[in-house]
Amino acid sequence: MQTKYNTVKQAIKSKILDGTFQPHQKINSESELMKQFNVSRHTVRLAIGELVSQGWLYREQGAGTFCADRSKEETVSQVKNQKNIAIITTYISDYIFPSIIRGAESYLSEHGYHVSLFSTNNDHENERRFLEKILTQHFEGVIIEPTRSAISNPNINYYLNLERQNIPYIMINAYYDELEPLSITLDDEKGGQIQAEHLIDLGHKNIVGFFKNDDIQGTKRMKGYLKAHRANQLPINPNNIVTYKTEEKATKPFEELEKLLSLSNGDRPTAIVCYNDQLAVALLDVLRQKNLRVPEDISIVGFDDSFLAEVSEVKLTTISHPLTKMGEKAAEVILELVKDVNGNPNKSKDAIESIVFEPELVIRNSTRKLE
Repeated sequence: MQTKYNTVKQAIKSKILDGTFQPHQKINSESELMKQFNVSRHTVRLAIGELVSQGWLYREQGAGTFCADRSKEETVSQVKNQKNIAIITTYISDYIFPSIIRGAESYLSEHGYHVSLFSTNNDHENERRFLEKILTQHFEGVIIEPTRSAISNPNINYYLNLERQNIPYIMINAYYDELEPLSITLDDEKGGQIQAEHLIDLGHKNIVGFFKNDDIQGTKRMKGYLKAHRANQLPINPNNIVTYKTEEKATKPFEELEKLLSLSNGDRPTAIVCYNDQLAVALLDVLRQKNLRVPEDISIVGFDDSFLAEVSEVKLTTISHPLTKMGEKAAEVILELVKDVNGNPNKSKDAIESIVFEPELVIRNSTRKLE
């Protein structure tokens, strides 16, 4: 359990790292900190004393305690820590992420850079901790896969502080829209549209879609699903749109599919589009339990063309994802930004543009034409 003085110390440090306290700005008084954290004056003085000795704060007699200007120290540290790039991803060893990371790590290693990997497990608190570590340890650049990119992010100030400290970053797979960052993404909306249109072209009209809605990829893929129905003048049954959050991914899609499959034959869906291959393969178990054959009784389309698309007995029709190529391109772009920062700190990042990969349909044997 964290000590009281350490809690105060970390809270002040966090406000420095997220830019709340700027260099030479006066921080809260001892009395205010005592009230804020419900601790003694001794505890506050202990926390402040350590931050002063570590160079985070400085005192002026009779005036108070102020945030230190760490820019000179940062310059020295950056020289010591040159050739370090951080990669923050939602997951490291799960699903498509190893391929993306491998692509980035391989390119960076070839160019003499050390890579530090951080996994948020799609949790904002973990993201905050890693951003603080990156701001403290002075990495030259950061490749970031956003955490729950479809909802308001509580860590925006940390990204703004990266910008203030001239630490370049790019986002992969998704992005925080409010920051308008450089990003390397797939056209998820188009991918979702291709998924649904493939099934519509095969004669399916009752298509259920499963979409993870706390990541922007899921909301865009759902938009594509809706667009495909409208373009083909097919009515959209609201019950056929199943959305779920990260913490629900192991339960809600399965429960909802069981409900839909329990409907009478005329109302039961004939096809499924999935947020990703991982979900599609998992839903195959529900279909087996219901003695439904794929694609004879029901068609299913995945997304990402991951290794999972070919490992089960049903080979998935799916949407391609650049995977390794996305990682390589992210590494290439971050090194361009690092070079620009080191060579010309005033050069605008506008000279480098975001990249959007085009999705393609990969047809296997999990879909068939309705007769």
